[in-house]
Amino acid sequence: MASQVFSRRAALTLGGGIVAGLAAPYFRRVRAAEVLHVNTWGGIWERAAIKNLFEPFTKDTGVEIRPVSPVSFAKLAQQVRSGAYEFDVTTLGAGEIIRANQANLVEKLDNTDLVKNPPFAGAAFQNGASSHAFATVIAYQKSKYPNGGPQSWADFWDLQKFPGSRCMQRYASRILPIALAADGVPADKLYPLDLNRAFRSLDKIKPAVRVWWTQGQQSQQLLRDGEIDCIALWHARTLELIDQNQPVEIVWNQAEIERAYWVVARGTPNRDNALRFIESALKPERVAGFCKDSLNGPLNPAAFNFVSEAEAARMPTAPAYKDKVFEQDILNFGGDVNAATQRFERWIGT
Repeated sequence: MASQVFSRRAALTLGGGIVAGLAAPYFRRVRAAEVLHVNTWGGIWERAAIKNLFEPFTKDTGVEIRPVSPVSFAKLAQQVRSGAYEFDVTTLGAGEIIRANQANLVEKLDNTDLVKNPPFAGAAFQNGASSHAFATVIAYQKSKYPNGGPQSWADFWDLQKFPGSRCMQRYASRILPIALAADGVPADKLYPLDLNRAFRSLDKIKPAVRVWWTQGQQSQQLLRDGEIDCIALWHARTLELIDQNQPVEIVWNQAEIERAYWVVARGTPNRDNALRFIESALKPERVAGFCKDSLNGPLNPAAFNFVSEAEAARMPTAPAYKDKVFEQDILNFGGDVNAATQRFERWIGT
């Protein structure tokens, strides 16, 4: 795919000659009207997007969508700087979207319908469109805790009541709020983060953390193989194991919600079709189908009109979990995220 994208998107900028130079704007307009390149996570995520988001959009508009994976912030930055676009649209988390705006990597949405007439409250955020969310949850081995495992982050930290190995993600902005929740800070008081208190809390659990995982597949494999007893990981990875009849339990209480946003790469010649796609992807019936198939939670509340009660029980944004979960608040983080990340990395290394 990369070579195909490069040949179509970069050839005109690399080739010389008067004819090529004069023809380039024409060919770019034709291509932009026919094909939209969307950055995906591959795998189940991409299959769900093709079925529920890409194919319906193509049917409505005639614009073909070609997926490009994996999602890469570095690639977004590189192509905006170079002008050679491998993809027009991608998804970013809350922390990433703030970084992208600081670096001027995404198109402004100020004058779009998404901002002027949002389909639901919170639909637009920092030049991104609120699409779906995932959660970091507690999961544990049923065999290790036959009478029930940790039901809160305080329990996760309680090595006397729930002895055993722990595993957490090596990702500061997700783990620091969890550390405060474990230390008794209420959800509505987490932000701005008290970083010193968070690190003191982490000091208490650190000896039990066998692995600081860095890849979703790694976290899932550790749980599948029984190498760890209790883990903080993404809800979708846990549900996949449960669907495979693995003896694993998921805990929705105090799940940490993180939103994902559609954004348009700044300067793409396909801006108009990119915005049309995002508008289409936020339709409640489409995002509902996507979330059911990709194991995410829709952010458009109307999507739950197209979701059964059993399906909603697998989604972190379900109304039933509203009072049990908490959401990241990167805008009110309590300090520079990059500095906190560097401190976190130093702490792990000591």
